[in-house]
Amino acid sequence: MIWIDLEHKLPTDANIPGWVPWTQARWDAWLAESARLCGELAALNAANRRDERNDLIDAHSSHWGQLKPWLQALSGGKCWFSEVKELYSHYDVEHFRPKKEAKAIDATVRDGYWWLAFNYMNFRLCGNVGNRKKGGWFPLQTGSRCSTYANQCEEEETAYLLDPIDIEDVKLLAFDEEGKAIAHPDATDWEAQRVEVTAERLKLNEHPALPEERRKVWVKVSGLITSYQRNIARCRNGGNETAKQKAKEAAQQVHEMTRPTAELSAVARWCVLFRNDPQLLRLVA
Repeated sequence: MIWIDLEHKLPTDANIPGWVPWTQARWDAWLAESARLCGELAALNAANRRDERNDLIDAHSSHWGQLKPWLQALSGGKCWFSEVKELYSHYDVEHFRPKKEAKAIDATVRDGYWWLAFNYMNFRLCGNVGNRKKGGWFPLQTGSRCSTYANQCEEEETAYLLDPIDIEDVKLLAFDEEGKAIAHPDATDWEAQRVEVTAERLKLNEHPALPEERRKVWVKVSGLITSYQRNIARCRNGGNETAKQKAKEAAQQVHEMTRPTAELSAVARWCVLFRNDPQLLRLVA
């Protein structure tokens, strides 16, 4: 999972690599259309015409689809949940809070967050391997407040699903040498439960190619660290330019693999952290 500072990003930003910024007029028009559509949804909801309300959402999926290239640019082309590009299938613009219906942990269903269907702050970029299984799944912790159109309090909900735009959520996800997504060693019981159900629902461990690719990254970074340490030791007393160059090359490769835009960079970082060696932290981008 990669942290995306969505709250402070806009399609008009000119400093996003690989993105041609929208004009302010185009962005204003997009927001205006979102507001218009939300107004239509509210009218249908008030008239208890739920099927028509949901049909309207489906009929305008191209509206949020316009932002897919921007969402991709924000992560360097990586899925926000799996941190890979092609391995997790093609991208969906995923609605973090489901737009039609929301399923609880016991599979009971409540009405969805339809008023957020066209709100870009509810959009996430997700490979369809995970998005297809997630569907309308959005359970809340027992006793949590539950947002409704009449009483909108999303920020007060205690959700199971980890959110890639919440940096504290992203920090809860760790990885082991077998490529498995696991909870951070310092996670509380509730936080560990959130990691477990998120990994299960988004197939972060079930999709065989994904943990295998993580394992390969771990093995590669581990080998680079060993090479770095061995060659640093060889040139500690100076005079060994060959060892110094090899150590520099290994350090550079680790640095590149831990860059936020690199595939599975979180796995690479965890491989470094796993060594529990403060001296190695300088290798992390």
